[in-house]
Amino acid sequence: MQALLKLSRGIDAFTRWTGKRLAWLILVAVVVSAMNAIVRKSFDVSSNSWLELQWVLFSIVFLLCSPWTLLDNEHIRIDIVNQTLPKPVRNIIDVIGHVFFLIPLCIVMIVTGGPFFRRSYEINEQSGNAGGLPQWPAKSLIIIGFSLLLVQGISELIKRIAIMRGLIPDPHESQVKAIEAEVEHLVEAIEKR
Repeated sequence: MQALLKLSRGIDAFTRWTGKRLAWLILVAVVVSAMNAIVRKSFDVSSNSWLELQWVLFSIVFLLCSPWTLLDNEHIRIDIVNQTLPKPVRNIIDVIGHVFFLIPLCIVMIVTGGPFFRRSYEINEQSGNAGGLPQWPAKSLIIIGFSLLLVQGISELIKRIAIMRGLIPDPHESQVKAIEAEVEHLVEAIEKR
């Protein structure tokens, strides 16, 4: 199990490194969007390639940063229900969710996304919009994103099993959720008045 935990730490480090760098593409997308709007309003000139670039940048962040979201335990779940359950039950739910839902979904998306991307690449598929971007780079993001998510899902599964065996502490046990921190901050501000 120690070898798997070492592998998991390596995956986690790569995921965090990748996520922190790719998240900056949100700023790039905002700048591209703003510049496109300024040029369109000021000079009555527009380009489909700049519009599509915004979509691709957002897709990169959404698909390639989703493993980082999973790593930081910020993925979507029903927290109201989840927090009322005992920790052992939550651990079992996490394992079942990873084994029967997350990992199979990633595999299906990779397997079905492969031919989808390959066909697009082989014909050098271009945008249906005049002056648009090639489509195959954006379609490759499906395979890349779900491959990274699959690897991070395996890392999370390794850690959850190690937590259940008592080999490592739960890294998210003391994590204060952003909404909880905001509520505490608001309560403190109200009490000071």
